[in-house]
Amino acid sequence: MKFIEIILRGVGQVMFQNNYFSGLLFLIGIFYNSWLFGLAAIAGTIISTVSAQILNYSKEDIKNGLFGFNGALTGIAILVFFEPTLGSIVALIVGSLVSTVVMNFLKKIVPPFTAPFVLVTWILIYSLVYIFKFPLETEPSSAIDYSFQIIESSGKSFGQVMFQNNAVTGFLFLVALLINDKLAALYAVYAAVAGSLFGWLFSASFSSINDGLMGYNAILCAIALGGTRKKDLVWITFAIILSTLVQIGLGKTGIITLTAPFVLTTWIVLGLKELEERKKKIAN
Repeated sequence: MKFIEIILRGVGQVMFQNNYFSGLLFLIGIFYNSWLFGLAAIAGTIISTVSAQILNYSKEDIKNGLFGFNGALTGIAILVFFEPTLGSIVALIVGSLVSTVVMNFLKKIVPPFTAPFVLVTWILIYSLVYIFKFPLETEPSSAIDYSFQIIESSGKSFGQVMFQNNAVTGFLFLVALLINDKLAALYAVYAAVAGSLFGWLFSASFSSINDGLMGYNAILCAIALGGTRKKDLVWITFAIILSTLVQIGLGKTGIITLTAPFVLTTWIVLGLKELEERKKKIAN
């Protein structure tokens, strides 16, 4: 039972929720959209968690699911971009394991967030495509939208945090947040709407906005940077704008963005906050 709780916490930590019931709701949301992605999330989380146990990493971090969430994302991503074949399953296993090693290394230097997932998945995707000639799966193109659908874009923004292009799944993710952290859920809703709006202002297509692609990085930024001070909302708003710009910019280069805009933006904001604190100390 304790191991199952750790695995569920690992899934919950994708959105920084150290709560096994939130993790369970995330899984239910994923399975609602795709049983295959649900199995991939479980497999990735188990592999990365067990790897951390075998490598004798921090027991407290393992208990809190901190070695599970990058594996969960890696597992889903592999089956989002590739058909389930022997080769892609091997990549899922290797990627989930390596994400744990990268996580343990990065956490000694910077707040790793989902950086291990991004780095490992980039290497896997481009290796499979350009070295092993695996065909890259692409999601069927959405019908061209000519209007901004606020409810749809917000719901899918939550879902896209874990590659789920499904508004119902997204709203289940929101419920999972509400159960554990109401303030985080409030910030996340603000980010989903604001990220989509800024995407529109920055001339992103309505199809990408309504599919949640302008909101999911913003949601992660808002949860990661959330706090009870009034100034936290200013930092979150800045992060939403910056992450949306990074998402659009990286997308234009042809790079598969994953959660890189969130990671880069949050590192920048944390650096700016630390610089501000240093200036205050010097001034005092």
